[in-house]
Amino acid sequence: MQLKLKLTVLAAIAAAAGAASAQEQVIKIGHVAPLSGPQAHYGKDNENGARMAIEELNARGMTIAGKKVKFELVAEDDAADPKQGTAVAQKLCDAKVAGVVGHLNSGTTIPAAKVYNDCGIPHITGSSTNPALMKPGYNTSFRIIANDNALGAGLASYAADTLKLKTVAIVDDRTAYGQGVAQAFKKTALAKGMKVVDEEFTNDKATDFMAILTAIKSKNPDAIFFGGMDPQAGPMLRQMEQLGMTKTKFFGGDGVCTTEIAKLAAGAKTLENVVCAEGGTSLAKMPGGLAWKARYDAKYPGQYQIYSPYTYDATMLFADAMKRANSWDPKVYIPELLKSNYKGVTANIAFEPNGDMKNPAISLYYYKDGKKTSLN
Repeated sequence: MQLKLKLTVLAAIAAAAGAASAQEQVIKIGHVAPLSGPQAHYGKDNENGARMAIEELNARGMTIAGKKVKFELVAEDDAADPKQGTAVAQKLCDAKVAGVVGHLNSGTTIPAAKVYNDCGIPHITGSSTNPALMKPGYNTSFRIIANDNALGAGLASYAADTLKLKTVAIVDDRTAYGQGVAQAFKKTALAKGMKVVDEEFTNDKATDFMAILTAIKSKNPDAIFFGGMDPQAGPMLRQMEQLGMTKTKFFGGDGVCTTEIAKLAAGAKTLENVVCAEGGTSLAKMPGGLAWKARYDAKYPGQYQIYSPYTYDATMLFADAMKRANSWDPKVYIPELLKSNYKGVTANIAFEPNGDMKNPAISLYYYKDGKKTSLN
């Protein structure tokens, strides 16, 4: 009789646990970035930011539509490749994720955006800066960082107005990001009276730039603008030093504005000539930047690069919009996402009707003793 009573109690406990589990709603959030290849350090940093937000949301506990919810991160690797990017986007659509944080690169985000639009899933990027992302007018595309027009124009204005430079050579890596930021720089540089003495291109896998740099050296420009990422910028700086181009300024967008570039430049003195731009403000000037960074470093020591505060905010934005909409159904919460007025770690985030961020800031940096240092 006693054994039967114990079994009955155990069965009741198991049933109650099962009922509680059944009432918990799992909400999947996708994240996409390159987790393999030369840009994997960016991708892992981005994933860390999104994962950190997921863990904090679950620790807080949230209820939506009367159900306790648990967020789950579905992380995918696009290897910075447009074809892999669209394949991964379709995979996330098939998995019925409620939203996607990503992608890292404009070249993967732009084609993936159509896939997300076709399946009705919103995505928020904190790093893809090409203005063309918003041209199709998808109501599923959102960006929480300044676009290339702002970054390129800011750098060109600094070159012409502050440094009084007269001539520049422009190099891009033929990606959507690299070409976009290079064109934005060129447009403003020309408008401000600078002369573009040479235009060259490479690709986002290259490591040897001696032929390009030799051609540029013969034109003797005051500066080089590079539209691309740090795996190319680091070797380029080393090779500029080898060619004696130690007085040539080197400009780049957020793709080169990392802590990693100091390692990739491997002690080249030309690192001191770098001026780069990021969307947003420095960590010290972000509303919650320094406190957030302390938490990040405790979880992921030595992994911080540049965009993880933005992927953290992007993940939090999804949860905030779902809470306000009282639904995790994209059809229901997308209108609330567009109405966001969210006090994030990076900024107060609100959107233009096209999904671009309202009033995005940009920051300029240089490298002092190998360390990234704010200019403004």
